[in-house]
Amino acid sequence: MSAKPIYHCPFCAEEDLRPVEEPRGAWACGSCVRVFSVTLHRTDLAEAGPVTREEQR
Repeated sequence: MSAKPIYHCPFCAEEDLRPVEEPRGAWACGSCVRVFSVTLHRTDLAEAGPVTREEQR
């Protein structure tokens, strides 16, 4: 599975990002020179509350 695009650096909020090979799925920020990865572990539906029909669209 390939890494999904990240649009903003979580540290400086800049958009100057590029994927890096190592570690797998990581991104490099050209503005603050940090290398980071973002991982979604799960969606906690119990905490989300009920979903309305409009939200399902």
